[in-house]
Amino acid sequence: CFSFHTIVSLLDFLLLKKVQAKSHSVAPFSCYNYPMDYKTFQQRLLQLADPTYADFAKAGTPTDYPFLGVRIPHLRDLAKNIIQSGHATDFLSHDPQSFEELTTQGIIIASLPYDEMKSRFPNFISQIDNWATCDTFCNTAKSIKKHRDDFLVTVLDPLFDSSSASEFEVRVALVMLLCHYVTPDYLAVIFDRVYAIKDREEYYIKMSIAWLLTECFIKFPDETYPILAAKTLPKWTQNKTISKIRDSYRVPPEVKSALLSLRK
Repeated sequence: CFSFHTIVSLLDFLLLKKVQAKSHSVAPFSCYNYPMDYKTFQQRLLQLADPTYADFAKAGTPTDYPFLGVRIPHLRDLAKNIIQSGHATDFLSHDPQSFEELTTQGIIIASLPYDEMKSRFPNFISQIDNWATCDTFCNTAKSIKKHRDDFLVTVLDPLFDSSSASEFEVRVALVMLLCHYVTPDYLAVIFDRVYAIKDREEYYIKMSIAWLLTECFIKFPDETYPILAAKTLPKWTQNKTISKIRDSYRVPPEVKSALLSLRK
């Protein structure tokens, strides 16, 4: 079971093996240390844009936002420069015009101090329409780990409790649990929240449940096994979770074999 960032890095590597060097020069990451306002950001995106990579990324990331073809590591460096240049507030006042701009906004918001990140959270996640922006944003929000209880009760639980929460709003909540709550103290919370939305039919919700339970099983097999043994999850989610666990190199072969009996 590979992480989102491992998969992205591998895909980048494979693509780079096939794509010839671009005709125009692009400065390396170490040259990003200069003031970065919104106009400069837009110019830099165009310099870094790779149409071949854009087509490649678009095929695996359905979204209504256009792709320019700028890789996530570049976006992280640009976001860092925007913050260090003092232009974050102005940058976030603009409506995102591309997948890259939306994702950069997410990286910036996730990097802000906890209270400011939390205040901007609802509006930002309402704009997310793809798994890559969602997962990058969630993984970047490190400040949550010092405020788990508050964030759970005031931000995440309303998403689990609301039938009007969108597919990607719920996915954000699930991936936040995956990134910041897979610990002994929060396993019961995770299982409870999963059961609260287990019957949602949207693909990216079902997949994120399977991914979350897979990580729980890998790290805490004794505590997670009863969830699968009960066979109370929907058939697709139950079987996908077992499949993902069996795909992991961190699970012993004998455990993988035993899990086959729990398929529905």
